[in-house]
Amino acid sequence: MFVVRNYVTMGGTVACALAIGYLMQYGPASQRKAAPGSERVASASGHASVLAGIEDVVLTSSPNAETASAKVPNTSSTVSRIHPKVQPNCKLSARASALPGANAQLRIKAPCHETAQVEIHHSGLTFTALTNAQGALTLTIPALSEYAIFLISLQDQTGTVATTHIPDIAEFDRVALQWRGETDLQLHALEFGASYGEAGHVWASPDATGAGTIVHLGQVEANARNVQVYSYPKGTEPADGTIELSVEAEVTKTNCGQDLSVQALQLHGDDPLRSRDLTLTLPDCSRAGEFLVLNNLLEDLTIAAR
Repeated sequence: MFVVRNYVTMGGTVACALAIGYLMQYGPASQRKAAPGSERVASASGHASVLAGIEDVVLTSSPNAETASAKVPNTSSTVSRIHPKVQPNCKLSARASALPGANAQLRIKAPCHETAQVEIHHSGLTFTALTNAQGALTLTIPALSEYAIFLISLQDQTGTVATTHIPDIAEFDRVALQWRGETDLQLHALEFGASYGEAGHVWASPDATGAGTIVHLGQVEANARNVQVYSYPKGTEPADGTIELSVEAEVTKTNCGQDLSVQALQLHGDDPLRSRDLTLTLPDCSRAGEFLVLNNLLEDLTIAAR
């Protein structure tokens, strides 16, 4: 038997038109024998009208065609098999490459960690940074070793490693200061007798001028790790003298009276990388707004002519 599948989308009007056309062609059910396999649909008068060869039709009495319903086969499972849902690639990756000035460029991709905190470790340095809205992060990091290794970890305990070779590391002296928390520490370098505010006073300010540079890495917020690195290129005039190093800590309502742990790392001359730890107690809250100057935390750099 030839089967016609018709799905009603215009409500009772379409269904009634089909029934009337059928009856006009074949006559009432009392004048003929029902065809094998036909279905019976009750009419409003209680009698059964035979609609042979028509199945899966739903009659509705909705006066509004927009709210009329139709029996539509469920094809969602078929669609899902044909077009399965694509899972995002959440793999964490990182790549490091050498830059001039004994720096390393670190590129991090974490597609499923948008605006997420990343912790980076390198030769004793540890600091935190945030990915952007696409889960990417690009940093320029002063290297502390010729064969630089960077360990990258996320808060969900996933991690990766990136390495690169820094060929000009021997051309720079470096001093790094690192701490954790909301305290804003400032590393200051006074090159060859310079005073505060003069040329040769180098710190993390766009207006500072001198032979060396200071880079800040990290976030100044609770539990975040911060680093400031001072770099001095060897062979810069004057050929010899002293670079005085100091640290300033601002006393605020948030950190007043609290202990602060600080670590200094120094790479100077042919000496291996050295570190020094210090824990200090900040002044009480009556001193909020003042700066605490730490003159003895870092060892001054003595530059000798070669």
